Amino acid sequence: MTDLEAVAPEARRARLIVCSTCRHPDGSPVDAQGLTGGQRLLNAVIAAGEGTAGLEIVEQACLWACSDHCTVYLSEAGKPAYLAGRFAPTADSATALIDFARRYVDSPQGVVPYRDWPEGVKGHFIARLPAQES
Repeated sequence: MTDLEAVAPEARRARLIVCSTCRHPDGSPVDAQGLTGGQRLLNAVIAAGEGTAGLEIVEQACLWACSDHCTVYLSEAGKPAYLAGRFAPTADSATALIDFARRYVDSPQGVVPYRDWPEGVKGHFIARLPAQES
């Protein structure tokens, strides 16, 4: 039994990291209110993810994926991680991200079958990264 297997599934936590410095889809660094696209997406993700068990939403300044605005990174120890971008900073995008993240959290191996992907995440994945043990 690995250390990860010894941790009860309900005690594990996935992290959805949202880049707060990403530009808007139109290329502008900030909108009329002075917010970046990343800040808008982060606010929407926090609202959509409120009360989601097993998921921590984290702000990160620059994920170095600047050509893929509004970028997020989803990971949990022992599961593959996902980098995704090119999202609109909207409630619809946030809802799709949280829906995918919930399915990821509920999956013992972190694999969400394509048929279960929300439409709003299809075509947005940049990379699937190998699992890390801690």
